Amino acid sequence: MTSCKQIAALDDTVRGPDAEKGKTGVVFVCYGNSCRSIMAEALTVHYWGELLRVASAGIAPLGRITAHTLEVLREMDVSIDSLHSKGLSEIDFESRQLIVSLTRSPLEPFLPPGFMGKIIRRHVRDPYGEDLSSFRQARDTITRMVTKELPLWLNLDRKLSFR
Repeated sequence: MTSCKQIAALDDTVRGPDAEKGKTGVVFVCYGNSCRSIMAEALTVHYWGELLRVASAGIAPLGRITAHTLEVLREMDVSIDSLHSKGLSEIDFESRQLIVSLTRSPLEPFLPPGFMGKIIRRHVRDPYGEDLSSFRQARDTITRMVTKELPLWLNLDRKLSFR
C-alpha cells in the first residue's frame, strides 16, 4: 500500500524543489482563529500535509490560541509547533484554491476581489469559552470533516487509496 509520504516524495522528485508551489492550497476560516480553524489547520497538516498547503485565519482573530485547543490537539499527538492565530490579511489567497468556512459569518466581504477559488461552508459549533468536552466534540467533528469530506472536495481519494 502506498503511503502519503511516498506519494509526496515521488511528486517532489518529479516537480523538483518548488514542489510546495504545486500543492493545492486550502484555508480554514472561523471567527477568532483560536479554536476551530486552528484545529482544522493542524489536523489537515497531520493527515494531508504532504499533499496540501494548509493555513487558517480568523475574520476577527483573537491573536492567541486557547489552551483547550492546544490540549485536544496534543491528545491526538497532532503537532502544534507552527500554529499561531492570524487574520485573513495574512493569507496569500492567490495560492489558495479552496476556502472552508467553519462559521456562519459571510466571508465574501473579507476576501480579495476576484478570488477564483471555491468556498465551502461547513459550520462547526464554536467551543470558545466552553469546557474541554466541547473542544473535544469540535475536534472530533473537524477530524471527520478533514478525513472524510475534504478528500472528496479535493479528489484526494484518487491519489490515496488507504484513507
